Amino acid sequence: MTFRITFFACLLAGLTASAQTPADLIIKNGRIIDGTGNNWYRADIAIKNGRIIGMGKNLPHTATRTIDAGNLYVTPGFIDVHAHIEGGIFDRPTADNYIRDGVTTVVTGNCGNSFDDLGTFFQKLDSMRTSINVASLAGHNTIRRLGMGLLDKAPTAEEQRTMDSLMQDAMDDGAVGLSTGLIYLPGMYAKTEEIVSLARIAGRKSGVYATHMRNEGSKVTEAIEEALTIGREADIPVQISHFKVAGRSNWGRSTSTLDQVINARKQGLDVTIDQYPYTASSTNLAVTVPDWALDGGLDSLRKRIRDNDLKKKIIQGMANTLKKSKNKNYSYAVVAMYSPDTTVNGKNISEINKMKGRKPKPAFEAETILDMLMKGNAQMVYHTMNEDDVRYFMKYPFNMPAADGGVSSGKGMPHPRGYGTNARVLGRYVREQGVIGFEEAIRRMTSLPAQKFGLNDRGLLKEGFAADIVILDPEKVSDRSTFDVPHQFSEGIPFVIVNGIPVVENNQHTGQRSGQTLKRTGGK
Repeated sequence: MTFRITFFACLLAGLTASAQTPADLIIKNGRIIDGTGNNWYRADIAIKNGRIIGMGKNLPHTATRTIDAGNLYVTPGFIDVHAHIEGGIFDRPTADNYIRDGVTTVVTGNCGNSFDDLGTFFQKLDSMRTSINVASLAGHNTIRRLGMGLLDKAPTAEEQRTMDSLMQDAMDDGAVGLSTGLIYLPGMYAKTEEIVSLARIAGRKSGVYATHMRNEGSKVTEAIEEALTIGREADIPVQISHFKVAGRSNWGRSTSTLDQVINARKQGLDVTIDQYPYTASSTNLAVTVPDWALDGGLDSLRKRIRDNDLKKKIIQGMANTLKKSKNKNYSYAVVAMYSPDTTVNGKNISEINKMKGRKPKPAFEAETILDMLMKGNAQMVYHTMNEDDVRYFMKYPFNMPAADGGVSSGKGMPHPRGYGTNARVLGRYVREQGVIGFEEAIRRMTSLPAQKFGLNDRGLLKEGFAADIVILDPEKVSDRSTFDVPHQFSEGIPFVIVNGIPVVENNQHTGQRSGQTLKRTGGK
């Protein structure tokens, strides 16, 4: 009897050993937050060829490499649906500021601006290789510029057909949808029906309509309604970018604006939002001048500034906008990067105006802005929002954290959101303030954006899915980047894995470029 027990035990051990399959990497001893929003649980993860091949305890796999998660949280890689990486990614393909914040996938081409030819863009990325996965929207501003220039006019029937064709080409190349930036050139001149035509094409290919709306201040209600109208008429899901209410006169309107979104969802429109967890926005300096003054682009603006009568009209328009926003001056506007004179980086317009020896009055500050625009545009940080509104939006379950950033060069005084958006949500708003729970925050960063943008094998820890994985310390994860010292990586995220390859290991970028281009498929 003893012999038979020993024999069968040995046989069983042999069968078990033979049943074990090789993996490239096993993550052990972690608390799994799988991206669904459900509670964490304990399990190991086996990875092979960039995919998850097993999850659970006592996995029947062996691996040449094991990572001990040490009871930390193991989550899907974060997906940032609002990025602007077109320029920076080619200078710094390691995308350190994103990767160190746990981001493994970005959706770029936002605010109406994308690479002119997305097929070429994807080819260049695939050839160069990056540390992050990249998907892209097709930008309306780009399409309009290519199809009819920068002029303030409605498209002719032929120009609309040209733009429609460019939109179709972008979707065929793998765009995940259409984006608009309706405060920027030349999108500010487009009527709703022009956008609907392009959005219908994106919708037929299972794309999304993502919009930087026409107004995020005094006319935000009308702007939201336009976005919803486009979604309904084009039969396309809507993503409202960096949802906010900007300007002191609009503080507290978060309840009514979010109600518009909630009601639209109840009526059957697939509309969601994204948000960066800060009370300051960031865009260029030219948005401070009236739309009409930008007709034809910056060169045309400079020509108008040289005309004394037109210059006075521009300054008056700026004064009217300032008054509506209830700002006394331009001290809320801080220079992030101004290439013609980097000594003003980090200073607000009121301070720069004073440096020039001008009186501290809005008209003189407006003139200082125009002087700067004569030499070049500037990237700015605008302190225009209210913390209560930020928290209110964050509680909404169909809201995704998104940095609205680019790949950092390490220069200038950029908005800290480009470094710390996800870590700030997890550290400040989850751990410290309890605005939302950990599992819920991870869902917003992973499966929610993956579902919205059709990234069908991302956003969950699940067998068969891509092995984009973050290991983080829930007690230490936090943002370090500030407005005064922006170039600082997030902490508390010791491991980041992209397509099965560790790209951050023990808090250091490994230099690996295991990212892929992600292209939308489906539709006609």
